[in-house]
Amino acid sequence: MAVTVKRRVDFPMVDMANITYYPRIYDLAHRCFEEAWSEICGVEYATLVTERHLGYPVVDITSTFHGPLRYGRTAVMTMWIESVGTTSVVWQYRLEDDLGQAVWTSRQVTVGVDMRTMEPCTVPEDLREGLLACGPPMEA
Repeated sequence: MAVTVKRRVDFPMVDMANITYYPRIYDLAHRCFEEAWSEICGVEYATLVTERHLGYPVVDITSTFHGPLRYGRTAVMTMWIESVGTTSVVWQYRLEDDLGQAVWTSRQVTVGVDMRTMEPCTVPEDLREGLLACGPPMEA
């Protein structure tokens, strides 16, 4: 099942037009990515990185900006897994504001790496099950 994370749009995220400066969208997405691991796989991303020495950096990204995310609104980020390969995980992101206005969509390919060597590594079986279960959201 897809994961949804909500965060308030704070003043440091916006530009002079009082809309979220686009690099902040990518920062927000990564923060949501890290937060989602505990729900998807039952393990904190920080634990993966610091104790298991496993990270999932982005190696390919495609994004579309649909509309502004304004100061004072709440960002609603929905994420799901498109596919899980031998070493890669493909993530889908949909960002809306709390009024349901589309803001941003993105497809991001991550590759599992050993954080000590940065060499690719196989998606561990204990993570694969949770990742595979994180499918697209059910539309009402």
